[in-house]
Amino acid sequence: MLAALVAVTLGLGVAVLVAHATSRPAPMLHVGSEGVLVAAPTGSTRPAAAPATGSGSTRSTTAVSGAWVDRTAVAAGIPVPAVRAYGAATLRAQAADPRCHLAWTTLAGIGWIESQHGTLGGLRLGSDGRSSSRIDGPVLDGSGDVAAVPDGAGAWQRATGPLQFIPSTWERWASDGDGDGVSDPHDIDDAAYAAARYLCASGADLATGPGWSTAVFSYNHSTAYVRSVHDAAQAYADRTSG
Repeated sequence: MLAALVAVTLGLGVAVLVAHATSRPAPMLHVGSEGVLVAAPTGSTRPAAAPATGSGSTRSTTAVSGAWVDRTAVAAGIPVPAVRAYGAATLRAQAADPRCHLAWTTLAGIGWIESQHGTLGGLRLGSDGRSSSRIDGPVLDGSGDVAAVPDGAGAWQRATGPLQFIPSTWERWASDGDGDGVSDPHDIDDAAYAAARYLCASGADLATGPGWSTAVFSYNHSTAYVRSVHDAAQAYADRTSG
């Protein structure tokens, strides 16, 4: 547990996404607000899968501004395909559940901690949202400091893809984030949308410190993980606030 309440400015409200549903610019969408990071609750449960909303190409209906993506990628130091994925997933989550107040920087914080946005170990993230090589986590067999997650067939699961979904979780949350008709945990567009749905399905208001901590803790039951994601999200918010 964190030793005490830590008053911080999450800074997630400084990021501005511009949705382009047509050729005419839509109004700016401000996502998130200031909050306080608190100790993650020990009793938080993993949310049940919520239905994916919408169909067809998300880029035609919830595409982020290319100018915003390019500008934000440079300022944040995040690959363009990752920023595009986080932005589109945030807009789609906001449309499905305005009370969630998910910010793209939260997804970016998770993306950095899980796989450095699909570039871990010198990998490259392609324009199609896929890394130059598979990203698989350690075998979750309970050894060392990893959890024990059996696969039901006498073996152990392992997390996979840029946002590190274990197969059983992906079965419940599989999402088509880029509208190509395929749900692939190795595609950062799909993984980001699945993560956005997962975080919002916690029922928490991510514009508040307790709500944000609860949602991120549900993604990975570790207070150290909550802190690490917060620090990364805050860094991206600070870099892009100018």
